[in-house]
Amino acid sequence: MVDVDTGIDDALALLYLLADPQLQIAGIASTGGNVPTAQVAANNLALLDLCRAPAIEVALGAAQPLAVPLQTTENTHGPHGIGYAELPPSPRPLSDRSAAQLWVDTVRAHPGAVLGLCTGPLTNLALALELEPQLPQLLRRLVIMGGAFRHPGNTTPTNEWNVHVDPEAAKVVFDAFSSAPPDRRPIVCALDITESIEMFPEHLRRIAERAHCAGAAMPAPGDPPGLRSEATNPIVRFLIDAVRFYFEFHQHYDQGYLAHMHDPFAAAVALEPTLAVLRPATVDVELAGTLTRGSTVADWAGMWGRTPNADIAVGTDPAAFFDRMIARIGDFAATLYPPVAQEVR
Repeated sequence: MVDVDTGIDDALALLYLLADPQLQIAGIASTGGNVPTAQVAANNLALLDLCRAPAIEVALGAAQPLAVPLQTTENTHGPHGIGYAELPPSPRPLSDRSAAQLWVDTVRAHPGAVLGLCTGPLTNLALALELEPQLPQLLRRLVIMGGAFRHPGNTTPTNEWNVHVDPEAAKVVFDAFSSAPPDRRPIVCALDITESIEMFPEHLRRIAERAHCAGAAMPAPGDPPGLRSEATNPIVRFLIDAVRFYFEFHQHYDQGYLAHMHDPFAAAVALEPTLAVLRPATVDVELAGTLTRGSTVADWAGMWGRTPNADIAVGTDPAAFFDRMIARIGDFAATLYPPVAQEVR
């Protein structure tokens, strides 16, 4: 079960998951965050078309966070959330169920078997917990991209974006998982680790080569903004156009011509937890601080006297992750759109 606010890096996370032939995605919940909820859902449906995916239920989430107005970040992800990429509207229908109900029905139907991945604000999951308080016991495991602990925030000096958008929801989720057994504690991929997952144009070049794709000129720091790819493989073309925007965003804020792949890393950890070194901690969310509202706080040493409710990723090998991602997405692109067929758009 996937809950996303698609989003450039969310889109790559979905590609990473869809490229796994052994994985069955039970449903996709659409959460407002990077762009409004309706646009997130439209992006999810269009990505399923791009990936020639079978029927996967896509549900619309809440239009607003639990207690505050929705904030979106089109300056980071582009006006439609997928950078410079353009995808035609999908004919696939949206689910009749809400995203929260989809969460609940899915875990009830498959108790102990469903792996959850959240790469956006936790609004839908918090609403699902209201409907089904036993959700932490029903899930097999939950992986969250969110938070910042021993690392500066990317939204305020202390706050990571996903938690910042809906801190009340994040607190609901972490509080609820205090009752989960140790082997079902959420795995949290926070900025501490995800900002070490730096994609460069060379990574895109390797994906294009793996896909045997022609015409795939790579983004470069000196390019004028908004160049469009002429890559013959539709997935490679989508990646270049989407990630180019992300490169330009990071360069504009003096972080280099790179892109932090927060969400694909979380997707990889969901499938292979051994990719990350994990450390248990008790996580809570600050809701009252004048300067720190929305910050995540981890008690690593048990000072609060509370049982750990999360396993936080504290180490990884970024090169190993990118090797997996490049092989997975490159092979997927080549299989879906073989080189002979790539000239047909």
